[in-house]
Amino acid sequence: MTLITGHRGARNLWPENSLTGFRNVLQLGVDAIEFDVHLTRSGELVVIHDATLDRTAEGSGPVRDLTPQARLETKLKDTDECIPTLADVLEILKPSDGPTLHVEIKVDEAGLPYPGIAGLVARELSRFAVDQRAVLTSFDTSILEDCRRHAPQVSRLVSVNAAWAQKQGGLAAFLDHVEPLVKTVAIHHELMEAEWALIRKRLPLERLCVWTLNDEPLIRQWLERGIGHLTSDQPDLALSLRASLQKSSNPAMAG
Repeated sequence: MTLITGHRGARNLWPENSLTGFRNVLQLGVDAIEFDVHLTRSGELVVIHDATLDRTAEGSGPVRDLTPQARLETKLKDTDECIPTLADVLEILKPSDGPTLHVEIKVDEAGLPYPGIAGLVARELSRFAVDQRAVLTSFDTSILEDCRRHAPQVSRLVSVNAAWAQKQGGLAAFLDHVEPLVKTVAIHHELMEAEWALIRKRLPLERLCVWTLNDEPLIRQWLERGIGHLTSDQPDLALSLRASLQKSSNPAMAG
């Protein structure tokens, strides 16, 4: 069965990477929840996608420059909430019967890893006792190598799209590098489609994640292919389509 991941909580349903979004997506019954982590100069791990504030918050400039007080005063757009810390998010998502947590470790506004971030994230996951159902994710393999050093017990996932694969010398070379490093390879749906024959020769379905699918035809296509993981901004739709496909393939489920 394809496992469904809510992207940045479920950003087509609620403001991305918001506490409201995380609370609500829990109620959908997703298999996993994905969110993004940056590190500020003051040492706070904060949950926001971009390396700058401008797109999703009522502010501007690099996330790394946020002081704790400024973070509390900076609201996410279309909410009355401030930018959450990793601890804020884990407090909501920590119940032991909860979904898998895909914790993406981001790079700074210059595209460089934050020094020491992997160890700090690993420590928080352990503090909230969620490390056994967490997955540490990144595009940057050096970050994932740090994750392996600091938290070898935590699963790892690498993400790639066509532009990133090209920078790494092509998809085949990229897969050579990451296969021993990660459990799961998350591939943008356009690259996955274009390189499907190569990918299927290299990796079993359960090690593959396709992202980010929000349209019914594409979601249905990848569900029917039996892809291991599917990431969506619209996880309610993905869950509904999965349920309907399961019923159609098993008449007994239809009652």
